[in-house]
Amino acid sequence: MSTTITLRRPESEDGRAVFTLIMECPPLDINSVYCNLLQCSHFRDTSVIACDEEGAAGFISGYIIPTQPDTLFVWQVAVSERARGQGLARRMLDEILQRAQCKDVRHVETTITDDNEASWALFQSLARDYSAPLQRSLMFDKQTHFADRHDSEFLARIGPLQFAQEQKQPA
Repeated sequence: MSTTITLRRPESEDGRAVFTLIMECPPLDINSVYCNLLQCSHFRDTSVIACDEEGAAGFISGYIIPTQPDTLFVWQVAVSERARGQGLARRMLDEILQRAQCKDVRHVETTITDDNEASWALFQSLARDYSAPLQRSLMFDKQTHFADRHDSEFLARIGPLQFAQEQKQPA
């Protein structure tokens, strides 16, 4: 089990390691290496990589929605098997929310399949700790959007986030 995990902004050189990490975290959708390179470069300020002595232990990709500058969309959360059970996903989310690039963020959105209990638990804990409601609605339908090749994705919208003493910290 890993002992020291550091969190930092990803760099383009991390793209390949992120690709490998996501491949090792089923049922996450696997993107192209090129997509992961873009996540690690274009979206680095709203993404985070967690590293230990073995390499990439976790990764969250996210971005500020262009038409909603107060909303961080969390694209994907990956935690390696060796780093699970340590609250790493939550630490990574908090790391992103505390960055200057997220100073105007008051809502967090993500999509989650109905059966992904770990992701629902993660985002429910975020809502609870930031004293914010979590609204759930269908975003991408299994038949309409995925031609029955992927489960429906439900939008989880959390907010407005309540920050302690106007700082980027959970309440």
